[in-house]
Amino acid sequence: METHQQIGLPDWYGPLAHRGLAVNLGMEMLELSRERVVATMPVDDRTRQPFGLLHGGASIALAETVASFGAAIHIDRERFAAVGLEINGNHLRAKSDGIVRATAVPLHLGRSTQVWSIEIVDEKGRLVCVSRCTLAIVPRDRAK
Repeated sequence: METHQQIGLPDWYGPLAHRGLAVNLGMEMLELSRERVVATMPVDDRTRQPFGLLHGGASIALAETVASFGAAIHIDRERFAAVGLEINGNHLRAKSDGIVRATAVPLHLGRSTQVWSIEIVDEKGRLVCVSRCTLAIVPRDRAK
């Protein structure tokens, strides 16, 4: 089995990789760097709405996941946590199967807030969703 370091992910990501909503929705982290975060998510029964299309909430969950991990790279994770403050998304293309890929890049890296831009695309690189996520950087004792 590959370690996270072998596939280019930071060691601190390892314990987090197998718990939470991201696991339940089948998200897979591909890149986690200071410049960008990339992850995929399947479009299947876990992520489709009752009419057979990718659920907008699943896209937003993917967007917030990549933004949150991106924010975590830029803070002292022992003392601070990055928590969602606001997120929006525009759903531009329907998707009924396959995989979507989210790429998050920082727009603002402040001391108390970060803003990330996220593009979610299909296998052909066509935009499925664009999102912007604002995260508050708070002391760990306030994040509970």
